[in-house]
Amino acid sequence: MQKFLTHFAALAVAAFVSGEADAQNMTLTSPDIKDGGTIANEQVFKGFGCTGGNISPALSWGGAPNATKSFAITVYDPDAPTGSGWWHWVVFNIPPQTTSLPKNAGDITKELMPQGAIQSRTDFGANGYGGPCPPPGDKPHHYQITVFAVDVDKLPDAKNDSASAALVGFDLHFHTLATATLTGLYGR
Repeated sequence: MQKFLTHFAALAVAAFVSGEADAQNMTLTSPDIKDGGTIANEQVFKGFGCTGGNISPALSWGGAPNATKSFAITVYDPDAPTGSGWWHWVVFNIPPQTTSLPKNAGDITKELMPQGAIQSRTDFGANGYGGPCPPPGDKPHHYQITVFAVDVDKLPDAKNDSASAALVGFDLHFHTLATATLTGLYGR
C-alpha cells in the first residue's frame, strides 16, 4: 500500500504524456496560491490546533489534451509525518468543459462544484477541502495541488464520495492523459 501511495504521489507531480502534442501544455494557476509561495491563513485548516479559514483556493487550468473527458484535482502533502503523506482534497468526475473552480468550492455545503463532480474522503476523515496544518516546528510542508486530465467521464472504481484517495489514485494511474501542478508552502 505504501509503495502504491508513493507511486501515486509521484504521478501527482509528474506529467503523463499520452502522445498528444498538447499534453505537455497543461497549466494550473490560482490567484490565492502562487507556485512556490507561502499559503495564506485563509486556506489553512481550522482544527488540529490550526486556526485558518479552511477555504479552498480558486483554481484555473488550461491546455488539456483534446481527448480529455473529465478532470480530477488533488491536494497532497508529501512531507506529512505519516509514511504515506496526507491527502487534503480529492475531487474527481469534474466535467470536461470546466476550466476553473471558484474559491471555497471545497466546502461541500456551499455546492459550488460543477454538477457531477465528486469530493471524496480526505485524510482528515471528511469529504471536501481540508487545508494545510503541519505539526508545529516542522519545516514548511509542500502542498502539491494537481489537476489531472482524465480519459473517462467517470472513474471506473471510485464511484462515490466514500472513495479513498488511494482508490481515486488507482483509477487516475490508468486514466490520466496529462497533469499540471502548483505547489504552495506552509509551516507553523
